[in-house]
Amino acid sequence: MARRLTRALTLLPALALAATAASCAEEVNTGGDTEAGGEISLIKEGTLTTCTHLPYKPFQFTEGGKTVGFDVDLVDLVAEELGVKQEIFDTSFESIESGAALDTGQCDLAAAAITINEKRQRVMDFSEGYYDANQALLVKKGSGISDLSDLKGKVLGVQLGTTGEAYAEEHKEEFGYTTRQFEDLALLETAVKTGQIAAGINDNSVLYDFVKDNSDVEVTTEFETGEKYGIAVRKGNGALVAKINEVLDAAKQDGRYDEIYEKWFGKKPESK
Repeated sequence: MARRLTRALTLLPALALAATAASCAEEVNTGGDTEAGGEISLIKEGTLTTCTHLPYKPFQFTEGGKTVGFDVDLVDLVAEELGVKQEIFDTSFESIESGAALDTGQCDLAAAAITINEKRQRVMDFSEGYYDANQALLVKKGSGISDLSDLKGKVLGVQLGTTGEAYAEEHKEEFGYTTRQFEDLALLETAVKTGQIAAGINDNSVLYDFVKDNSDVEVTTEFETGEKYGIAVRKGNGALVAKINEVLDAAKQDGRYDEIYEKWFGKKPESK
């Protein structure tokens, strides 16, 4: 269920944009390896195209007709450094994590709260980690379900293609539950809220965000999976990943990362 939504930044004056486009060499180039410090080629002139999967609040979601969120603001910093605007392409998470969205030139990078792991590193390259996460369990308040051990004979909802799904599948024989796949986070959360499933598993931050506005559900436990999110690029695109790392490092050093983090999570980061 792929959907498209764009978010345009403030447009540069025409002359400045033309000069920037010429200097950044943003021609279509989906093949060939590049190295750190090398020329950065973008798939669309004057634009840094980001693949994501909506909604995944507070990392990326729609508000007031725009795509906003923590990941969006971080990639805005990269676009600003390149002198271009960010445009967001909403696609399935499976196409992102498989590397297909990057390999087929749908986008320059992917920012979708993507956990860095060995499977994904085989098909795409990642920036340094920019956010720490664990898995968590969402249930109806008063359900009596506090852990996976309480789910025997019940249904646990998972989001397709996520590390939460992988964790649930790994433990379902041990705890005797079955799993049900959902295309996106909102469908999974709604299924828990309406009692279609006994519980749902997903990244802790997005579930805590949902609980803030839905008092009839709760997070009863976390699973220490020790995950880190990274911004993904096509395999071998060393020039772009190096630039992303440069921008993230600078933002962590000068306080911009902390400001963006506090904007979306209401507190300063415990680690960077």
